[in-house]
Amino acid sequence: MYLQGNLQAVFDALYELGVIEPVLQMDWQNALKEVNQDPAPLFEVVKVANSFQHDAGVLMAKLEDFDERSLEYLAMEVAREYADFHARNEIH
Repeated sequence: MYLQGNLQAVFDALYELGVIEPVLQMDWQNALKEVNQDPAPLFEVVKVANSFQHDAGVLMAKLEDFDERSLEYLAMEVAREYADFHARNEIH
């Protein structure tokens, strides 16, 4: 499952929830191994992000229901999607 739509809205919600800064400080290798072994938590949080990104308040409220680790996975996925988007733009 991929993030779709407005990545900036999802990033902004995660930033407001205080998720972005700690994720920037952490070593992603272990977290990426964990999510690859059990992607279900990521799929659930991505589904919510895709469904509610049109309303920042609702998105933040829905994201608050998730545990910290799931939100970290989502933040890493936002970063990967941004990186992929920028890599595609630089090639063209």
